[in-house]
Amino acid sequence: MTGETGRVPGTIPVSRRDFAKIAIAAAVAPTLPAGWPAPAAAGLVPPEPVRVAPAWPGYERAIVIDALASPGPFNVPERTARPLSAAMLANARASGITAVNVTVNTGGADAHGSFVATVRELGYWARELAAHPETLVQVRSAADVREAKRSGRLGLVFGFQDADLLESDVARLGVFHDFGVRVIQLTYNLRNPLGDGCLQKDNAGLTSFGREVVGRMNELGLLVDLSHCGQRTTAEAITASAAPVAITHTGCDALYPHPRNKRDAELRAMADRGGVVGIYMMPFLNAEGPAQIDDFLEHLEHAIRVCGEDHVGVGSDNSITPTVADDTYRRTLRAFADERARLGIGAPREHEVLFVEGLNEPRRMETLADRLLERGHTETRVEKVLGGNWLRLWTDVWRA
Repeated sequence: MTGETGRVPGTIPVSRRDFAKIAIAAAVAPTLPAGWPAPAAAGLVPPEPVRVAPAWPGYERAIVIDALASPGPFNVPERTARPLSAAMLANARASGITAVNVTVNTGGADAHGSFVATVRELGYWARELAAHPETLVQVRSAADVREAKRSGRLGLVFGFQDADLLESDVARLGVFHDFGVRVIQLTYNLRNPLGDGCLQKDNAGLTSFGREVVGRMNELGLLVDLSHCGQRTTAEAITASAAPVAITHTGCDALYPHPRNKRDAELRAMADRGGVVGIYMMPFLNAEGPAQIDDFLEHLEHAIRVCGEDHVGVGSDNSITPTVADDTYRRTLRAFADERARLGIGAPREHEVLFVEGLNEPRRMETLADRLLERGHTETRVEKVLGGNWLRLWTDVWRA
């Protein structure tokens, strides 16, 4: 099959993409572990109308990378409290995504910066990889990404969203590299020993220890991620790094000023040194109201204008398994956002639904490809944005 619609006599034509959705709904829901809520109540499988448009055949051959995502829960408390469910694994298989950068440290509202807790998180993901080798594979090199594509599995790149768990010991970078960590964000939203995060109003830059860490990351082949870093820390780390850097998940401050969005100057400097920026599917893309797919596309296209088509990708900051914004989800989100605000790490508008309407589905990257093609982007550019740019960067930085 090549993505064209198939038809059984007396039925409506259904594309390969839509067949996958129907199969998930029919086959997966009854297999959730005992004691888990039903998919809709858990915010897992949203009801969506079946689309009958044929998919772009190029999606099946493309390397598709989401530079911040997970097959399991994301942006929720205790995201690794339970094993991955059958529904989550089915969504990973059906998504067409080749690899994701999955957060394996405990930053944010959960034991912020704890070395021991992060080792525990690494253990969780090691167990999931061992339990589901038919669906998941760890990515330590660009060759592993290509193998994930060949075998139809989801590649997991281990990444950190904060480096304060290093404390004052740069040697820990080597330990985590041995565990398979390949992406490390220098700061979260506040100040740590490496520099200032985007919510730190002092806007101090990269510290001397931060420069030491960047240098050692370059030596080891670890990708420097500047997503939550403050403006000066971002700018100074771009200059300090001997290798290209990433901003795995952000938006464009020129379109919507927000602490989590990056200015054109830093985006351009990152691109000039070979880096890649990933646009996220979060509420920080417009002035008010739920973020829509057109908001996301405008940020993506602005980034392409500023950085060039070789330096832009996607970092959704979402789970592959879609969210149902029901009352249970909204109550959980409010409590989660309230706790982050209490800890001083919550950014503005975190109480809003943490996804983009129109892209809240396992095949969201295929939907994105379709929309970009409709807007006149070439197939070559679409393949770069879907994942080709991330694969090039990972190859350059990891040197494997």
